[in-house]
Amino acid sequence: MNLLKLNRQYSIIIFFFNILVIFSVSKFLEIKNITIPYQTVICFFLISIIGVSHGALDHVKGSQLMKIYKVKNNFYFYLVYIFLSLLVILCWTILPLFTLIIFLLVASYHFGKEDSSVGLINNRGFKNILYLFKGSLIVVAPLFFHQEETLKIFQSLDVDIITTNENLIIFFLIISFSANIILMSQLNYNVFLLADWLTILLLNIFLSPLVAFTLYFCFLHSVRHSFSLIYEIDKKNFKNGVVKFIKKAVPLTVITAILFIIAIYFLTNYYVLDEAILKVIFIGLASLTFPHILLEYLIEKNEK
Repeated sequence: MNLLKLNRQYSIIIFFFNILVIFSVSKFLEIKNITIPYQTVICFFLISIIGVSHGALDHVKGSQLMKIYKVKNNFYFYLVYIFLSLLVILCWTILPLFTLIIFLLVASYHFGKEDSSVGLINNRGFKNILYLFKGSLIVVAPLFFHQEETLKIFQSLDVDIITTNENLIIFFLIISFSANIILMSQLNYNVFLLADWLTILLLNIFLSPLVAFTLYFCFLHSVRHSFSLIYEIDKKNFKNGVVKFIKKAVPLTVITAILFIIAIYFLTNYYVLDEAILKVIFIGLASLTFPHILLEYLIEKNEK
């Protein structure tokens, strides 16, 4: 199965499924903002199982990286990976605002780049800036449509932001859309990038920031990244690749989920359950995102 074709088909399916579900439920409830009971707990389990799983083959890629650098003992990879994760948590404890800003910038670039995998982007010097601005929609959309709820999430992460500049947010929304248009112009099948952009926008219009992020992270970002991993495992037989991917991904996914649950149990001694979950979701994801992206970068750099 062709990976690009699969990604494009998936973008369209998710877009129309998103429209069908959101507008059907919205019309049924006759409200714009849909509230899901126990949404924090549900989002936590979705992220812990589906969202985290796309990085569950990092140990395999780590082994590849060790071979590239001619390091025989894979223990050094695990040591550095864990050290970077703990370092991010430490930085968040000491400098939460600074760490959050860096995390949002890095995550925006990562999301923008991964979401552009529906086509082949020309190798232009400013493409990384386009990825950053395109992915920034994940951050600015919830701030625009649900500013109060988004700021409450920041507060639960020990970042106390009272308000934001609405004009600046609108500016970044326009910049994000413009970056998306420029990237689309480099593709033969540009409708697929637009479908993803609109999907993210609609999720943030009709759903709370946490639910919108969870659905995007799990069912767009994570699934799409998993497609590429499955394709690497078996280019000829996609179904066989899926089975192999699940077997390889389950151990680290389970370990991560258990560590997240232990962290929540510990934090509930100091915070209410929802706040403890939010800390684990976002600070936990940040601690995994930095080494994950660094690993991806080093692998990609050495494959050129």
